[in-house]
Amino acid sequence: MTNREMMEIAMRQSAEDMGCREEDFKTNRNVVFPLKLGKNSRKYLKKPITCNFVSYGNNIAAASIPETLEIVSEYIGKFEFYHCFEAPNMHWLNERLFEKGHKICFMAEYYLPDISRIQVLSCAYKTRMLEQEDFGDLYLPEWSNALCKDRKHLDVLGVGAYDGNILVGLAACSADCKDMWQIGVDVLPKYRRQGIASVLTSTLTKEIINRDKVPFYCTAWSNIRSVRNAIKSGFVPAWVEMTAKPTNIVDEMNL
Repeated sequence: MTNREMMEIAMRQSAEDMGCREEDFKTNRNVVFPLKLGKNSRKYLKKPITCNFVSYGNNIAAASIPETLEIVSEYIGKFEFYHCFEAPNMHWLNERLFEKGHKICFMAEYYLPDISRIQVLSCAYKTRMLEQEDFGDLYLPEWSNALCKDRKHLDVLGVGAYDGNILVGLAACSADCKDMWQIGVDVLPKYRRQGIASVLTSTLTKEIINRDKVPFYCTAWSNIRSVRNAIKSGFVPAWVEMTAKPTNIVDEMNL
């Protein structure tokens, strides 16, 4: 699988997640359209969603419910597209969404592997491939980035690092959609800064590609430790997203 093929698959998935066309991410003009989750959208995307902004670096493709479609159109026409994901401009959007009962909720940066940058890495600990049946006793707080107890059936593959018989690091992936598997990784605090995360992430990345799936990695822009791991593991920035939801849902997250 080539870098271009992985990018095409990612754009196709984003189109399915929003209700647009793959080509809408390639044009140099911003595109606004009614929000519609496709039947093959990422499984963790949950309604209600007010609006979603996605950029692969060329423009913004924005999907919105009818109530906020005019606001979204005005916003992406008001600022240079990449500034729409930054403060203070986001305040303009949030203030107008709030008047209608909505708020900005999620912001994230997504990464895809660069085939030429995935290296064979090593650390001081033995590693072992793990299958779904190996995850049963691992749904614990220390592995909450690698595994999701609310969606156990989607956790399909992993790599563990062991100090003797003790699991000290875990990277695992969830089959969030048909062609793309998302990687998460955790390392016990005592064992961090030893290169374990990048060994696990890059090893799992290769195995996912060998299974003809596209690995992807998500992080908040402010999570420097996670960003560094992505880069060291052979990933590069691919797209960014910003999502708004009804105010009551956002407020519940802050309780």
